[in-house]
Amino acid sequence: MLKIYGRNNSINVQKVMWMIGELDLAYERLDIGGEFGQNGQDWYLAMNPMGKVPVLEDEGYVLWESHTIIRYLAREYGAGAWYPSDAKGCGDIDKWMDWKIGFLQPALHAAFWGLIRTTESDRDTTAIRNSSVETAKLLGILDVHLRGRDYINGQSISIADVPLGALTNRWYGLDVEHPDYQNLWAWYERLCERPAYQEHVMIPIT
Repeated sequence: MLKIYGRNNSINVQKVMWMIGELDLAYERLDIGGEFGQNGQDWYLAMNPMGKVPVLEDEGYVLWESHTIIRYLAREYGAGAWYPSDAKGCGDIDKWMDWKIGFLQPALHAAFWGLIRTTESDRDTTAIRNSSVETAKLLGILDVHLRGRDYINGQSISIADVPLGALTNRWYGLDVEHPDYQNLWAWYERLCERPAYQEHVMIPIT
């Protein structure tokens, strides 16, 4: 049985849990990090020296970094359905996963942190506004890419949809401006129909 260390309101944990749900794998999840703490303790740092969540344990094999965990799960248990074996196919997927880490996630950070995890009196409204504008601009790129596609990599869902799908749910849940991106919205609605997405991603944003 898989063991996942990490609280369920962490977007990085949500990505991994959504993947596990799609693959219908047995698991145990332990609340670690945030209000639950423990991620700074020696036993946890022995598994992940960064002290971040999630960590995956699979029959003694320990892995950290959420996108790496997603790739591992797809390769180990996905039978090629979620992540291809050829270099070009992987490249088409990996570029969007890396784009999310390198550009989209940093862009949304100030808006999310300011609106959700900062008291109203302490909010930096300029930073929140700039974050909102930059995030919308970047998601406009994804909206254009999704034209004529059901999912990011074409007509079938892949692990490329997982990180971006988790973050898009968070974006739509924030009190920021949401441009009328019809392709993005149609893709998001498809994700919202998936039981594993509903269970692990579409939860209160805290």
